[in-house]
Amino acid sequence: MPVSLVTGGAGFIGAHVTNELVNAGHKVVVLDDLSGGFLENVNPNAIFVQGSITDADLVSSLFEEHHFDYVYHLAAYAAEGLSHFIKRFNYTNNLIGSVILINESVKHKVKCFVFTSSIAVYGAAKPPMREDTIPMPEDPYGIAKLAVEQDLRCTHEMFGLNYIIFRPHNVYGEYQNLGDRYRNVVGIFMNQLMQGKPLTVFGDGNQTRAFSYIGDVAPYIANSVNVPEAYNQVFNVGADREFTVNELAHTTMDALGIKGELRHLPARNEVMHAHSDHSKIKRVFGNSEAVSLSEGLTKMAGWALQSGIRKSAKFSNIEITEKLPPVWLED
Repeated sequence: MPVSLVTGGAGFIGAHVTNELVNAGHKVVVLDDLSGGFLENVNPNAIFVQGSITDADLVSSLFEEHHFDYVYHLAAYAAEGLSHFIKRFNYTNNLIGSVILINESVKHKVKCFVFTSSIAVYGAAKPPMREDTIPMPEDPYGIAKLAVEQDLRCTHEMFGLNYIIFRPHNVYGEYQNLGDRYRNVVGIFMNQLMQGKPLTVFGDGNQTRAFSYIGDVAPYIANSVNVPEAYNQVFNVGADREFTVNELAHTTMDALGIKGELRHLPARNEVMHAHSDHSKIKRVFGNSEAVSLSEGLTKMAGWALQSGIRKSAKFSNIEITEKLPPVWLED
């Protein structure tokens, strides 16, 4: 029985990857500090450990105890826009924590380290971004993700640690933290609609993204260790068709069956158009039919209505307040 560590397994993507691994017969240990995830997301057949990837002693003890075959590293504070204002927190959690895991994986001869990076590494590159596009991240979150990618590459060359890197984008679906005001626009929209609040849109809403349903992403990540051709490679993963944020807002209203208004706010510093080319992952993993945006939103809406409204908590450790969007300070 393969033994796998899933960091961030109480969070959104991590919970789905854990489910896939449990169903595939893995013994799974979930490490999560519950800062963005929820205990009810964790598969009951997984071993849950509450703690942080930045706790080097805890991480070391888990590797000593469980002798992991595979590490699936999904723990991160994934908020591109907010990362400008929480630089120290961002690099501590998303970079230093990753290095602690990589060190232990080398020492304990892990067979493969699967890392969830982000489309944020591309920055404002002209879409569709390809894996061979030169990364030029425009926010600290993307910088940290790219640094981990580069560390995995040189760690493989130095110590032989195999890795697989995925760059997902704009993933949505069940288990998403609806109460997070800083990231995951679909969850934000659904939470606002259920509260009867207007949907907050930065700028004119003509930014385009390819919104990706979790069911089209998590299986690739979980199964990747069984695909030898995927080892030591980087893959974009997600939807092929892009939509504007305005289109997303109206499709979300239709999925929930709740009409709402749009509240346009001043534009923030973000990439206007971002979507990826997925020919590489289709070539290596095989092609599969993707869930449409309306179908995926309908699936998520059913879960969201059952889960109910989540309180939108403020991030308590803002390091820089200059140019911080005022909406992020509202109660």
